[in-house]
Amino acid sequence: MKRLIQHGLMFGNLFHVASPALVERYNRALKHLTGKTTALTDFHVDISGFSPEIGDDLGDDHYLNHAGVNRQFILLSTEQKRCPLLHVKFSTSRDILRRFIEVNERQLFALTATDAVAGELVNSVFEVSSPAKLFDIRQVRIEADTTRGTLRHADHLAELVEQFKTGEDAWFDDDLIEKMIATAEQTGDVTRNPVHLEHEVFEQGNFWTAHFGGLYVFQDVGHPAVIASGAKPEGVPLKHVFDLSERNAIARFLEVNRLAEPVIRARGVDGAAILRQKMGFLAVSVLTEKGRDLTGLSRSDLRRMAARHADELPAEFEGLAALVRWADGGGSWPRITSDHPAYFYSLRASDTPCRDLVNMLLAELCPHDFRQMFICHKEEFYRQYRGWPETKKAYAAEFLAREYAVDKAGARQALFGHEPDMEGRMPKLPRSQRQGLVERVGPWGAVNRVRGR
Repeated sequence: MKRLIQHGLMFGNLFHVASPALVERYNRALKHLTGKTTALTDFHVDISGFSPEIGDDLGDDHYLNHAGVNRQFILLSTEQKRCPLLHVKFSTSRDILRRFIEVNERQLFALTATDAVAGELVNSVFEVSSPAKLFDIRQVRIEADTTRGTLRHADHLAELVEQFKTGEDAWFDDDLIEKMIATAEQTGDVTRNPVHLEHEVFEQGNFWTAHFGGLYVFQDVGHPAVIASGAKPEGVPLKHVFDLSERNAIARFLEVNRLAEPVIRARGVDGAAILRQKMGFLAVSVLTEKGRDLTGLSRSDLRRMAARHADELPAEFEGLAALVRWADGGGSWPRITSDHPAYFYSLRASDTPCRDLVNMLLAELCPHDFRQMFICHKEEFYRQYRGWPETKKAYAAEFLAREYAVDKAGARQALFGHEPDMEGRMPKLPRSQRQGLVERVGPWGAVNRVRGR
């Protein structure tokens, strides 16, 4: 994994904690949440305040998420909203934390100027010993305060102020006035500068979880289902439970709920160009798995190598080629059903509230497209990367660092048409710029640009 770390593809875009003041605040929050501290004076944290260096120092990568359900967090800066979430257990967690920071950004900016904010994503369960318990998690709320209890004291001061304003003879109550003065020394003047966080309740209807081998839970759609990456879970309160081998059932599920659409007919993207890229990734994936070194090959070289080894390429390659021939006007419409290996490669998520979750599922159903897997399902990408041959690892890391990482938002927009960036914004690109980017973010275009051909 060192190659990914060196290219900034793993543990990248984290918040750097190096000043003694921030380290001291972090340790105060860490002690408050876990009873532990770290001797490190320089480390990086994700959006939740988890640090891979501290995880190594403590010998516990789950020191802020022990049961994998109610994730704790430490905020040192509102800049953490731009960071990724590491060791993801629920696909909704990062978005919930980001929205919490954005809704309370002004207040959190003031609070983190002098202290750390520590808290927890609180579900309605404390452990998930069985798959059925996942369905008890319908809402997630956030509990947070500074390590000195600023918010708790502010709420208490607000109650005292209200009592002072409305209570009979409160003006002459010396004990009440002394309590107000003592509490105000900890919080400041809450009448002029209110200290309050909006603790929004977040619905969790459709989500992915790493528990039980990986499960996609779709319960807030017209036709609910659970899709398992591994063995089917037992005892879940839904009628339809599939595993990834049940392609017809998954295809039908996506169709009846209108969760996916053919790339070739999607609005806002150059479908034929994207399918050509997928063909390239298929060829690269298979050839590198067979140990062939593709470093430095030009676009023409890659295509010639793919042609020479056509008998080694998977059926997905020819299926996508048939779709491209139809799009270019040189072939008949190919009948590619869900039984065909190319079927899920030809889809992308529709523009629905489930789009990120569906693109995540499609990435797992299309294992040869390592670019989509890296964008949409990093946990699965890292898991599969560990088992790849060195030639494939080298090519994938170099390609992603050179072509995807330099313009993440633009690449998502070009490929998916409605993919938000790390801050949840929807990027807008002119059609001419979008088409040019599509040509650049595929394996052929990437090599072409580097070689100047």
